[in-house]
Amino acid sequence: MFRTSNPTLRDGVFHQALSNEGRMTLSGTLAKSGVLFLVLVASAIGGWMLKSPIVMWGGLIIAFVLALVIGFKQTTAPYLAPAYAVFKGLSLGAISYWYAVEFAKSDFRGAIPLAVLGTIVVFGVMLALYATRIIKVTQTFVAVVAGATLAIMLTYLATIVLSIFWPGVSQLPIYQAGPIGIGFSLLAIVVAAMNLALDFRIIEDGVSAGAPRYMEWYAGFALLVTIVWIYLELLRLLRLLSSNR
Repeated sequence: MFRTSNPTLRDGVFHQALSNEGRMTLSGTLAKSGVLFLVLVASAIGGWMLKSPIVMWGGLIIAFVLALVIGFKQTTAPYLAPAYAVFKGLSLGAISYWYAVEFAKSDFRGAIPLAVLGTIVVFGVMLALYATRIIKVTQTFVAVVAGATLAIMLTYLATIVLSIFWPGVSQLPIYQAGPIGIGFSLLAIVVAAMNLALDFRIIEDGVSAGAPRYMEWYAGFALLVTIVWIYLELLRLLRLLSSNR
C-alpha cells in the first residue's frame, strides 16, 4: 500500500524478503542504525583530518556502488552497510572540511556544527510527528513526496551532466544565493525531511510483517541515506546564506 521515494526502501521490499531465519524487530533496527551512524561519524572525522579530494571523490564513488548493490540485494546489508558507512563518512568528512574552509571566509564559521545540530533536530522532529501521527503517511502524501523527490534528483542529475559540457552550470539560479537558490534549497530540505516519515512507515511495516533479521541492517542503511541527504542540503543552504551576506 505504502511507497517511499527513497530508492533503498522501495515498496514491498520487506515482504519479498520474508524468511524463517529470525525476524526484524524495532529494537534491533534501532541498534543497527545506531552502529551505522557511529561508524559514519568516526569515518567522517577521519575524512576531515585527511581533507583530500581523492578521499572525497573515492569515498563518494565507492559508497554509491555499495548503495546500488545493497539496494538490489538486501541480503548483503549486514556486510556492506557498515562498509557504506565507512566510505560515505570519509567523503562526508572531506566535504565538510572544504565547506568549513569556505565558511571561514564569512560570518558562518560555526556552520558545520549548526548543520549537524540541524540534522539531529530535523530527525527528532520528524520522528515525533510520525510517532504521534500528526503526520499521516497516506497515499496522497506518498505521491506528493515521491514526485517532489524525483524532481529534485532529476534536477541535480541534469546539472551534473550539464556541467560536463558547460563549466558555467554553477551560475544557474538554483546554485546562486538569491531567492531561487535559497528557495530551492529549503524545498529540498523539506522534501528530504518528509522522506523520513515514509522511511519510518516502511520500517514499521517491515517489523509488523516479520521481515528477516538482516533487514534491520538494510533499514539502518536506508535511514542513513536520508540523514546524509538532509545534512548535505543544510550545508548547501548555509553556504547560500553566507554568500548572501
